[in-house]
Amino acid sequence: MTQTAALAPPPARILPTIVFSQFAGTSLWFAGNAVLPELQASLGLQEEALGLLTSSVQLGFILGTLCFAFFALADRMSPRLLFLLCSLLGATANALVLFSATSITGVLLLRGLTGFLLAGIYPVGMKIAASWYSGGLGKAIGYLVGALVLGTAFPHLLRGLGAALPWQTMLLAVSTLAAAGGLLMYLLVPDGPYLTKGATFEVRNMLRVFQVRELRAAAFGYFGHMWELYTLWAFVPFILLSAFPQWPQSQLSAFSFLVIAAGAVGCIGGGYISQRWGSARVAFAQLLLSGVCCILSVWVLQTPLLLLPFLLFWGVVVAGDSPQFSALTARTAPPQLMGTALTVVTSAGFAISVLSIQLTGYLLTTMPAQWVFVLLAVGPLTGLLCMRPLLRR
Repeated sequence: MTQTAALAPPPARILPTIVFSQFAGTSLWFAGNAVLPELQASLGLQEEALGLLTSSVQLGFILGTLCFAFFALADRMSPRLLFLLCSLLGATANALVLFSATSITGVLLLRGLTGFLLAGIYPVGMKIAASWYSGGLGKAIGYLVGALVLGTAFPHLLRGLGAALPWQTMLLAVSTLAAAGGLLMYLLVPDGPYLTKGATFEVRNMLRVFQVRELRAAAFGYFGHMWELYTLWAFVPFILLSAFPQWPQSQLSAFSFLVIAAGAVGCIGGGYISQRWGSARVAFAQLLLSGVCCILSVWVLQTPLLLLPFLLFWGVVVAGDSPQFSALTARTAPPQLMGTALTVVTSAGFAISVLSIQLTGYLLTTMPAQWVFVLLAVGPLTGLLCMRPLLRR
């Protein structure tokens, strides 16, 4: 490869295709949550079913990231081929829920398998982007995480727009979208000029990466962020239903989409602002604002007039720091262990989200909602305290 070729700008189609494919693939994430009322009716599930469905995807994703890294799948085969296979298999697992709606075990296993396959979509999409973008990777990650946010929210939009449609049709639509995203990635995005082979994953490296003080600061900031993020996303429909019980399902789904999708504004906007302020300051500011939202939820959840604008703002800042934490982890990790660092930090963050989701689901059955979500502030507060070395730097 010549230097001229390496410095040539990517074709105009590359970033939009990667972003759309990421959006399409990650729409599988909350597909089960969007049809929760039907699954509850079919299986006779209680309120804790929301936490179980979300946590099964998170656990599958944790296992998937570790397995994919351990076997270095994205290094042994073309990342775009891996993305295609995981998109097709994930779409199939999501569609098979149609045939398992009479068994909670079957539904949870299929949602866990979907989470496992998402490990070949979200992180692999990042690797594909890195193979095309070097100097502008920070901004590209902002777009990619923004696409993940929109993909996560999309099932709620689909449900809101087509509430009269059978829930089976909605699941099939999400599966079709995910499969189409995988095909477009494979057909339109060849392996990029910056594609490199990563270091072999070794268990002992999981501890070595945390010997770097700045990486510990970035990782623990990310852990605080993950304590809050997916728990809020999972329970947005619950919050809206509690405040507006008279709303039809279509309206609840539409506003759930808006609250979660607002995070794309924070991700993309934060990516641009980080070019001037730096990733650490942007991540700190957004984590601080989302922590304030956790505390204010005690009062706002009892004030329906303020709830919608409050949730939209919370949606922006709760997700907007995510791309910057990824960038900080990559920059502070030892170069030869960057892949291991990103894998370990991401997996641990999702494990923390499982604990938070389960705890929140339990507490909502024992105490008023306004006193539950304030406890999410523990995550941002811990993350802010741990990020101080990055700000001094």
